[in-house]
Parts: sequence; C-alpha cells; structure tokens
Amino acid sequence: MLLSLLSSVYLICALLLALYASGSILLLLIYWWHRHDVHPIPHVDSWPTVAVQLPIYNERYVIERLLDSVGRLDYPRDKLLIQVLDDSTDDTSDVVAKHIALLQKEGLNVQHVRRANREGYKAGALAWGLSQIESKFIVVLDADFMPAPDFLRRTIPHLVADEELGMVQTRWGHLNSYDNLLTLGQTLALDGHFVVEQTARNRAGWLINFNGSGGVWRAACIRQVGGWRDTTLTEDLDLSYRAQLAGWHFLYLPDVVVPAELPPQISAYKQQQARWAKGSTQTLVQIIGPVWRANLTLGQRIMATMHLCQYIPHPLMIMLLFLTPPLMVARGLQGMPLGPLGLIGLGPPLIYIISQRALYADWRQRILAFPVLLVLGTGIAWNNTVAVVEGLISNQHSEFQRTPKFGKNSQRSGYALRFDPTTWVELLLSIYALGGALMAMEFNPAYVAYMALYSYAFGVIAVWSLRDRWLMRHSGQK
Repeated sequence: MLLSLLSSVYLICALLLALYASGSILLLLIYWWHRHDVHPIPHVDSWPTVAVQLPIYNERYVIERLLDSVGRLDYPRDKLLIQVLDDSTDDTSDVVAKHIALLQKEGLNVQHVRRANREGYKAGALAWGLSQIESKFIVVLDADFMPAPDFLRRTIPHLVADEELGMVQTRWGHLNSYDNLLTLGQTLALDGHFVVEQTARNRAGWLINFNGSGGVWRAACIRQVGGWRDTTLTEDLDLSYRAQLAGWHFLYLPDVVVPAELPPQISAYKQQQARWAKGSTQTLVQIIGPVWRANLTLGQRIMATMHLCQYIPHPLMIMLLFLTPPLMVARGLQGMPLGPLGLIGLGPPLIYIISQRALYADWRQRILAFPVLLVLGTGIAWNNTVAVVEGLISNQHSEFQRTPKFGKNSQRSGYALRFDPTTWVELLLSIYALGGALMAMEFNPAYVAYMALYSYAFGVIAVWSLRDRWLMRHSGQK
C-alpha cells in the first residue's frame, strides 16, 4: 500500500515537471514564429511629462553611476523629473545629496525623497513617490541599472500612441557577466527569460510581468488598479497581473536594453532567488482566483497559471530526490513510463541555447557555460523550496531583503551577506544524492546520472558558500 502511494506521488511529480517543461516548448515555438517581429517607434508631436523613480536602499557603490546615467537621458528637461526614493540607513544618503546638487546645477529636476521609515519597502517607496508627483509616465530603475541616453525616446512614444497601453518593459542586459562562473550562469538564465519567454508571451497575447526595473508605466494605469501593494515580495508581478486583469495591455521591447549588475556572491544570489520564489508564490495565492474568473481566453488562463507557478518545480524536484532511493530499493520505479518525459525536458535547455544564439556572435562559446546554469538551477532547489513553502503558508508581510550591489568594489565589502545556514542542508542533500547514485548502480543504473547530478549540484552550491565564508573570514569579516 505504502509503495503504491509513494510510486503514485513520484509519477505525479514527474508528470507535473513534464507539463511545466512542455510549456517551455510552446514558448519556444511561439518565439520562433515571432522572432523577427519589429515595433517601429511611433512619431511624437509633443513629449509628455516623465518621472524617473529610483528606489534605493544602502547603495553607496552604485548610486553615482545610476545618477550619472539617468542624468544623460536625452529628453526635454522641462518634461523630466528624477525622483530618488532613498530609504538608506548608511552614508548613501550623503552621497546622493552631493551628487544631486551637481545634477541640479546642470539644469536637471532632481528630487531627493526621504521617508520616516521603510514601511512597505520598495512598494511603499514607489507608492509614496507616486503620491508626490503628477507626471504622466513613470520609469522605475533599480540602483544597479544604467539606461542608455535614448531609453525614453525609444519607449515613451509607444505609450503616447496607444492609450490602452499600461506598461512597456525592456530587456535586461548585464554589466558583469564575466565576473565569475556564477554571473556567467545567471547571464544564460536571464537571457532565456528576456529573449524567449517574455517575447513569446507578449507576442502571443498572454500575460507578462513587469520585471521590477527597466520598465515604463502609465501613471493612470497604476492608480486605476489600486497602486503599488506590499502584500507580496514581488510587487512588480502583483501589479502587472492586476493591471492586465483590469484590461490594460503591455508591450515588451527586446531591442531596448538596460544593462544591470548580476549578484557575484552565492549568498546574494540565493537571497534574491528566495525573494523571487516566495513573492511569486504569494502572488500565485492571491491572483490565481481572479485569473480564472477574468474575461480571458483559456490559453491566457493556462499560460498565466504556468507563469505564476514558475517556482513550483523546485519542490517537485526535491520530492523526486527524496523518493528515488527508497523506491529504487523497493523496485517501485520498475515499469514507470518516464522515458518520453526526458524528451519534453529538452525544452528549457533549448531556450537558453536559442537566446544565446539570438544575442551574441560568440554564442557557441557562451553555451559552454550551460553546465554552470544546470548546477545553479538544480543546486538552488532546496533554497527555493523553502521560499515556496513560506509563500504558500504565510499571509504575513515579509521583510524585503534587497540584493547587495558592489559595483567595482570587492564582494567582500561591507554589503557582503553573511554565511547562509541552508548550506548545511545542501551538504546533506549532496551526500544523500551520492548515496542514491551508488544505490542506483545496483538497483537501477538508469538513475545513476540523475542522482549524481543532484549530488554534484548541491555539493557545488554548498562548497561555493563555504568558500565565500572562508574569504570573508580572512578579509576581517565574520
């Protein structure tokens, strides 16, 4: 009875993972069909008012770079407002004040907005800033982004030409892809999302998300759907879905690129992923009902559900990892029809390969880093599983822990995150998977590579964390 139950759970988890992977194949097909689509920049007779909101918190290493790049935006200065939403508790505020004075001497309208507390975190800062201005369009840029001078001239015209367009999202580029293997792996992951997934969803008429930075909003859209909310850790995803469910349209422009900094420290990357995983799951809980009650097509509802469930595969992966060794010993995996599922699993890797081919002349060399991405995607599973579970069961407002940015400074600077205790769990999972691989040699050789991958991935993530801890200790930090 127990064996039958565990085998059924195993099969269900495998089928759900296959279903998610099949969605990747569909996205690939849609992308390939629309990959050459272009959106000409509409003519603008009169440029509207624009506010560039810069929500920051303790960003001493990158804030001057951000302010300089925003100061170079090619846009009528009488129509442009730069709003620095500064919740910092360190000397970042002093750096901001000095730099703003220089920009103001150049004729830029720059506001330094300080709040009494960090209530609502990033969502609260954006909401507070929006209440202070009357600009027609709102640009949101995180501290590590660097927009090109023509950013506004390539995005604003689309919003001017279409009154039903609520938001324009641009593609994230990368300032530090070659810092280390971690940043190189993240480059592949983000390129896959921005080149294939966002393009396919948008061109197919499915719901997409504002990515939290590098986007331009119509202020009326934000206000009409209730503004920014801090009920999830992904206020960007929450607002995106509320706006599209209210009837607003979005546009994704993959040819407009805003470079940003990738986390070079494994603890920072894990914290960022946990925030995204928990926030996305919180949004799933809150939004899935309205999605299925909304006036959407069946395809829109299904793809929106898969989009909102984007971090659910990690708990499924952990479940399969735990179940594989005991089921092998009990011969519970014999005869399971899992072979065809492997073919479906080719979808996600193809997304990353095709995105590299679309962006870079040296794409063949870049995809050699795919094993790094494979390790990250597998080794981060426990970290994200914990976050997903918290998102499912917690209705409490959570602290927004921003991802530290280092600029050209060492990642062992004062912003470096301390040791992540989940490292010990990842070490145990690595050992467990290694034991599973050894068992597979005797009971089911087909699973040797599968279990070995888990062992290697969790081991690499754990060793990476321990290495960062050692470096911090020997640089005077604890």
